Amino acid sequence: MSEHRRKPPQPQGGGRAAARRGQSGSSSGRRAAPRGATGSPSGSYGPENEERAYGSRAEARRAAQRNGGGRRRAAEPGRGGRRGASGGSAAAGRGRAAAPGKKRLIDYPRHDKDGWHRWVPSWRLVSGLCIAFFGCLVGAAGLAYAMVTIPVIDESATAQNNVYYWADNTQMVATGGDRNRQSVDLSQIPKEMRNAVISQENKTFYSDSGIDPKGIARAVFNMAKGGDTQGGSTITQQYVKNAMLNDQSQTISRKVKEIFVSIKVGADVSKDDILEGYLNSAYYGRGAYGIQAASRAYFNVDAVDLNPGQCAFLSAMLKGATYYDPAGSVSIDPAATPEANKKRAHSQMQDTLDKMVEYGHLSQAERAKYTELPTTKNPQSNAKLGGQIGYLVRLAKSSVLKSGKVTEQQLEKGGYSIYTTFEKKKVDEMEKAVQKVYKEKIDPKKRPETDTHVQFGGASIDTRTGAIKAIYGGEDATKHFTNNADVTGAQVGSTFKPFVLAAAMKWGVRDPDLGPVQAQDERTIVSPKSLYSGKNNLKINNYDGSIWENEKGEQWRQENDGQDNVGEPPNYKIDLREAMRESVNSAYVQLGMDVGLDKVKEAAVDSGLLEDSLTGADFPSFSLGISDPSAIRMAGAYATFADSGKHREPYSVTKVTSKDGTIYTHKVEEKQAFTAQVADNVTDILKTVVQDGTGKNARLPGREVAGKTGTTDGNRSAWFVGYTPQLSTAISMYRYPDDETMKDRTFLEMYGTGGEKKIHGASFPSTIWKDYMSEAVKGLKAEKFPAPQPIGEVVNAAPSPTPTPSPSPSASETEETTPSPTPSPSDTETAPSPPAPSNTCGVFDWNCDDGSNPGNGNGGNGPGGSEGSESPSPTSSETGEEGDNNGNSRGNTIWGANG
Repeated sequence: MSEHRRKPPQPQGGGRAAARRGQSGSSSGRRAAPRGATGSPSGSYGPENEERAYGSRAEARRAAQRNGGGRRRAAEPGRGGRRGASGGSAAAGRGRAAAPGKKRLIDYPRHDKDGWHRWVPSWRLVSGLCIAFFGCLVGAAGLAYAMVTIPVIDESATAQNNVYYWADNTQMVATGGDRNRQSVDLSQIPKEMRNAVISQENKTFYSDSGIDPKGIARAVFNMAKGGDTQGGSTITQQYVKNAMLNDQSQTISRKVKEIFVSIKVGADVSKDDILEGYLNSAYYGRGAYGIQAASRAYFNVDAVDLNPGQCAFLSAMLKGATYYDPAGSVSIDPAATPEANKKRAHSQMQDTLDKMVEYGHLSQAERAKYTELPTTKNPQSNAKLGGQIGYLVRLAKSSVLKSGKVTEQQLEKGGYSIYTTFEKKKVDEMEKAVQKVYKEKIDPKKRPETDTHVQFGGASIDTRTGAIKAIYGGEDATKHFTNNADVTGAQVGSTFKPFVLAAAMKWGVRDPDLGPVQAQDERTIVSPKSLYSGKNNLKINNYDGSIWENEKGEQWRQENDGQDNVGEPPNYKIDLREAMRESVNSAYVQLGMDVGLDKVKEAAVDSGLLEDSLTGADFPSFSLGISDPSAIRMAGAYATFADSGKHREPYSVTKVTSKDGTIYTHKVEEKQAFTAQVADNVTDILKTVVQDGTGKNARLPGREVAGKTGTTDGNRSAWFVGYTPQLSTAISMYRYPDDETMKDRTFLEMYGTGGEKKIHGASFPSTIWKDYMSEAVKGLKAEKFPAPQPIGEVVNAAPSPTPTPSPSPSASETEETTPSPTPSPSDTETAPSPPAPSNTCGVFDWNCDDGSNPGNGNGGNGPGGSEGSESPSPTSSETGEEGDNNGNSRGNTIWGANG
């Protein structure tokens, strides 16, 4: 290139001054030379050096690196020049500090950050870890799925026997192994049954993979909260659980296993086969496994003949027959009453039918035919469970289930040894005592109007342990399903009066001169010598002396049995011992009001009665036994008095074992319900009832016996509950149709039953009690009850001595030879209500007369029925037994006898 066309180089970075800085930087070796430098100390930029300075950019970069710059910006024109040579060493130092080391696979802590920023992971690192984690999960799931095999059906679900033992460890019965199941082909199962189950249980059955992810997530969430681990199961999962898995526990590991097996089954087994297997293996209640057995158990038809309504009903049983079987399961759960179960089953059935229509499985016209529950037959038991054995097994089974150690399905699978408290000899003796009365006195052919549907129930309990020694549940467990020793609905009548007395001795009566709040705290403990009025048609007062009135302003008058005035006229005073002996209603109704019905109820619960078996304590009749506890509970409550106030829960199973060892052992727990002073005084008064009163038919020669009779209004039930120091026994009698096809079943009157004018607790119930107890106590030492210590103050004390009760029969009693019929509705409705008096009588003002008409009272629908308007009551039997009136009509002015 010609010289004149070559453009002279421009000074870089500020001329001579920059050159001098460059020289000093170069000599120091700490700053990089500017781009184009040759390393000459003269730093000339003449034409002769231009080609060498700018001939190779790569060479310039290498020169800069050799000079220690390290940073590209130090060698670029316009940057290093400005800084000058003097800054080279600093730039070189920074370049060495920032130079990256060897690259790492996981950059953590981060190399290019300072301080706490070094410990914050980058988004690349977080994303990578998440992908790796989920990848591992997928890999583990795939591995688990590959390793899972489909278990053989029924190989792990083979039923075994449950063996029940008597109290002496001899075998009672082996049952449960012969499962009530007969598998049928899918073609024998109506489409309506299949669609009912699919519509209610798993509408996506034919399209899902065998699991429901949403349901599983819901179940996992429940487990995380510590709640129920059940839930989230498809039909496939339920089939796997029922037919393939040994382990029925509700744990995460079992649930995971179920999920993988279900996925495998869903992929390898056809949906029709899964549905067939599920319907043939599911439990429908009543011991029935599979749709064929269920069809027979509930409707006595083959599965192929089920109609859509029956199919919808059976699908409801899959929810849990305990709470849906119309027969009820109160022995397992008091809330599972027939009424409550019918309501639940009806609601579930209708919901299923509606869903079948919604999903196109049923026409609306066909659905409209099934608006009511289908008629089901009475549950039947295994032939080995006939007689009393079936009732004993059911009672023991319910006890095992209540323990929470074994589920119902586990128990049905079998393999358990169940040791009971029942004594074979006592069970046989109680059955023999009942059958003796049936054979000698009850004759339905001779007296079809009065002797049909007669039922007895009984229970006998060890007073010192609570162990149930014997029960009588009915004629035959394979024919009469309801256990009469359990809750039946039969009111207990005057056998409830001891709880009123116990409450008066434990808490005392309230002071009528004190306000409601203060009166609750300042009370007077009652002595057995306290005096109350035995007057018939007694107007009942509140504790403060005001006359009790219901919400309609109607007053309360209490009748005695036979409308008798009991006590010495004109005041008819009688002490509480004599009032109990003669079962005087008026005295104990007023005593209950003075104590407070809430305290009476509390005393009953403390003694052992279940609160849900007691009616509301809002009416004076509560003290007369309008509640309906079971025979088992009544025997247990009286056992509390027998053992000086110590209460123990009745129980029927001592232990449960399996191949894995002992599953459950009962522990007797004791609480002091009443002081010995209270309980022993109650016992001493109840001894009077047996020695000289209405219960004298229950005397046992050479032994002390305490007890109480009870008869309810309308003569619809009769009881005797009594005890020796070692054994407490309750016997009940009533008439109740055993045919579930009858509508509006109700307890029937027993006037004329067994050829008697009226059935009292002192008649057949006490006879059965005596015949049984005479044999049951053989071999037991003849013990005496503890001598009672004096208790309380004589309420309503009078200077005159306690009069001897002298019943004064009314004219109506002497004239009447047959029971009076119940008043017609028109009579009841037109009976006038007495006007409220202008003044009130004091609680203990025996001579006070407000002028009210002592005639028949208004009928009404009270807490126990409408029998309270019945008057006059039939005459007493020759045994001296009282009649009972439960005060079952809220609106009654006069309340009948309650013995």
